Amino acid sequence: MKGDHFAIKNWSDDDKPREKLMLKGKNALSDAELIAILIGSGSRNESAVDLSKRILNSVANLNALGKMTISQLINFKGIGEAKAITIIAALELGRRRRAEDSLELKKITSSKIAFEMMQPIIGELPHEEFWVLFLNNSNSVILKSQLSKGGIGGTVVDVRLVFKLALENFATGLILCHNHPSGNTTPSEADKQITKKIREAGDHLDVKVLDHLIITESKYYSFVDEGIF
Repeated sequence: MKGDHFAIKNWSDDDKPREKLMLKGKNALSDAELIAILIGSGSRNESAVDLSKRILNSVANLNALGKMTISQLINFKGIGEAKAITIIAALELGRRRRAEDSLELKKITSSKIAFEMMQPIIGELPHEEFWVLFLNNSNSVILKSQLSKGGIGGTVVDVRLVFKLALENFATGLILCHNHPSGNTTPSEADKQITKKIREAGDHLDVKVLDHLIITESKYYSFVDEGIF
């Protein structure tokens, strides 16, 4: 029958993930199948799904895949520049969506909420950045701002700028956040010193430093939770 041509068994391996998405929805697809839709086709000896599985098997997770460069992706046989760019663009959109979702978590009631807000922004960076969340009396975030950007080993923070922004925005509380690209959440002596310096300045200006988070890709360190404050 003519309709048999459209049965999934007659589709090419490269088209089956698309058919599955149409029939069962996006949640039914594996990571490899979703990536296969992005790259569109495999090769004569390998379907798009198998190629996607091979790529995923070489990395720890999707976060690691999202950090790969075009030159790294095209090392996989079957991936050219166009497919590499498509993968990078799609994963970057996913990262930005997570960052936008985090903006809805306006009220900070725990270190975990602060982590969820900032992790998509700084958790996966290859360099260190120092950010401050500025809060009002109800612990709602009224501003988040990058104070400095450094190398792998650290960054320099201008304490005067922190409180200039706090006073301009009528903030009554601050949460300090910075990332450790190494993945180690243990605070350095420099981390402790800058925290102490900002806290002491805040005490004089009646702007309370509520916490300092050290953020990595999957975990964080809270000065408050660890009893340092």
